Amino acid sequence: MNGRDSFSKHRFVIITISKLFKYLPKFVNFSILSLISPRDGKVFSLLRYIILKNQCSSLGDNVYIGSNVKLINVEKLKVGSNVSIHTGCYIDALGEIEIENNVSIAHSTSILSFDHTWSNPDLPIKYNELSLGKVVVESDVWIGCGVRILAGIIISQRSIIAAGSVVTKDVPSGVLVGGIPAKVIKRLS
Repeated sequence: MNGRDSFSKHRFVIITISKLFKYLPKFVNFSILSLISPRDGKVFSLLRYIILKNQCSSLGDNVYIGSNVKLINVEKLKVGSNVSIHTGCYIDALGEIEIENNVSIAHSTSILSFDHTWSNPDLPIKYNELSLGKVVVESDVWIGCGVRILAGIIISQRSIIAAGSVVTKDVPSGVLVGGIPAKVIKRLS
């Protein structure tokens, strides 16, 4: 049985348990999440889902979150259904991140929704204001391992981002992009 069928079969129980976790203080939920973060396996993946279901802006059905995934500012993170976020990803939703349905994000990928500015010369760059930029990953997207997606990017539906790419511009629908910075390599048929 695949993950989607298994989730559908047990949806009522999963959603009920996640509603119970809603009554725990936020720091307790995140403490549990921190403890189970390095653990692999279906039970730990399910626990991560149950905890994040109440913490994210929205979290659809059948969302797999692998071990050692770092999710920051989850209250500004929207994730659709049938999404997989694999081991070692780093996602900071300070400027908002929306990941639609049927998206696969391979291991060690970073998605950032802000950037540092350097306009005030009286302050070190690290203390200058942040520039926020919403990131949208539309439906039916495959993001390869080790990809970096910068703030303000829209990755259009049915696209593939090649492993190791740095995405600095919007990605059109139906293409394979790759490189540093990522450029269109070919159209998908």
